[in-house]
Amino acid sequence: MPTPQGHTTAIRGSRVIGTDVYSTSGDKIGEIEDVMLDKMHNNIMFAVVGFGGFLGMGEKYHPIPWASLDYEKDQGGYVVPYTKEQLEKAPADSIHELSKDDGKTAREAAFDYYKVERYW
Repeated sequence: MPTPQGHTTAIRGSRVIGTDVYSTSGDKIGEIEDVMLDKMHNNIMFAVVGFGGFLGMGEKYHPIPWASLDYEKDQGGYVVPYTKEQLEKAPADSIHELSKDDGKTAREAAFDYYKVERYW
């Protein structure tokens, strides 16, 4: 069954990881490095989007609520409704730190910053 935007409602994690992420202005901001799963609520807590740095050095990892990502077939990637400036000021850390405390601290910070309705 398709979503309201015509997308499928299920997707393999392996298809998501490595997919480019764009701002609404069409600028590539990074790619999905990983997804954090909430086993207790059967949900995706957030996508881990990496951007910045050069050849993996200095790259920042941003927890972005899954509901904020919208796949655009024509773009060949996910689009987030945030500006580059908003993303640069957003919560970011190492992947190790984002998964600390079962990812709850990163999830709280991301949902607060992006003002996304909580699923839990």
